[in-house]
Amino acid sequence: MSLITVSKEKCIKCGMCVVECPTGVLKLEADGPKEVNPNACIECGHCVAVCPKEAIDNKKSPLAMQSEIGEIKKLNSEEAKNFIRSRRSIRSYKNIPVEREKLLELVEVAHLAPTASNSQGISYLIVDDKKTIQLAVEECINWFENNETLSKVLAGMISGYKNTKVDTILRDAPSIIITLADEDFRNGRENSILSLSYLELYAPSLGLGSCWAGVFEICARSDNSPMHKIFNIPEKKKITGVVMVGYPKHSFKRFTERQPLSASFFEN
Repeated sequence: MSLITVSKEKCIKCGMCVVECPTGVLKLEADGPKEVNPNACIECGHCVAVCPKEAIDNKKSPLAMQSEIGEIKKLNSEEAKNFIRSRRSIRSYKNIPVEREKLLELVEVAHLAPTASNSQGISYLIVDDKKTIQLAVEECINWFENNETLSKVLAGMISGYKNTKVDTILRDAPSIIITLADEDFRNGRENSILSLSYLELYAPSLGLGSCWAGVFEICARSDNSPMHKIFNIPEKKKITGVVMVGYPKHSFKRFTERQPLSASFFEN
């Protein structure tokens, strides 16, 4: 059974499906596109999505599963730039839970992010139980304390938490989102970074703020991490990323500046 089917009645032989296929699955012949390398298909759906006549179908990305884009209002360049500039890493959260509908919407958008060769392979664990998050912080601190190198590098953070119980690990966030991948999946970390970056950009549209849990990830992503037991991570899975999510306690009034841009054109 063929991977690709083409309607001879609808096909106008424009060749766009052939050009847009990233792996050379199709070849344009006199009577239209033909599949020549079906095993190379990465299920991206470009061949189906680009067709102006709905003439092509792909079993791995069926036409019936795609939806019309239609007319979507696009941000102008200034709006888009300001949208990106206004994103802030939120480390102060209101002491209220985030609705699960919103947390699910966040990961639905995160799931749309590009991945290496459309490999995808990322799943999401949403943690919104405050006691479990607090336990994770405690165990993270203990893990740092028992690590010969990190106990020195993070001595101030460890002693600060031990003395005051002020959480500078997960910032008293009401929820965290953890990305997971198969332990032998080589694109797990990169795909998670792309995915959680989408999540971070989308969060403000729901009134939410987020922040990468970079220090926490040191522990969570280690081979002997206690987080696997705390969060019941399945065997053969690894933690590939963690972000904090909650309602921001404060709003920012000004854009911040970056270090001077360093960019150049290559001249031969």
